[in-house]
Amino acid sequence: MKLHKTIRFFMVVLVLLMQVVFLALIIKSKYETNNFISILLIVLITLIIIATHQYLDLHHDEYSYEKITVVVWVPIGAVICYLLNIHTDFGSVLSAGIVGTLASFIPLLNKKSIYLSKLPSAIYCGVFVGMSSVEVSPSIKFVVIAGIIAGIVYLLSKNLFVGLGGKLGTIAFVSVGVVTLFNWFLS
Repeated sequence: MKLHKTIRFFMVVLVLLMQVVFLALIIKSKYETNNFISILLIVLITLIIIATHQYLDLHHDEYSYEKITVVVWVPIGAVICYLLNIHTDFGSVLSAGIVGTLASFIPLLNKKSIYLSKLPSAIYCGVFVGMSSVEVSPSIKFVVIAGIIAGIVYLLSKNLFVGLGGKLGTIAFVSVGVVTLFNWFLS
């Protein structure tokens, strides 16, 4: 039970930190402000996010994780979308739409299969990773690593942020952000 709470806490903190880092970079690069105002805005936004988390019921009470056989489709969706985006003139949005639409038909192969009914959301989570700009995701290696991280976050966050829109996009954002920060630290 303690491990489950630790994992849940880590996932919420990871999302919070990625949002704060992203907002901090936006504030610092887009607005000519001094450090005091930037820090003040970041602290204010962080407090609002923490207060929202405290007062909204964003989670189920039980602890469960997505199956690994479903999670493996997250990086597959990322790679397919990325390759379609890079090797055609469709662009990222149309590539994401094509892969997502095709994924939505998978449950029709066997309407009674619980496994097949879970694949569209896993693939679509990967699609959000794969539709990242080429400037952000410069190589297939980057997309595969970000897809794997998105799969891990998808696996661990099954009961987090339930009922809120944007969960799959947030998972993709966190995974691409983690890989980008990791690359930035290595350079």
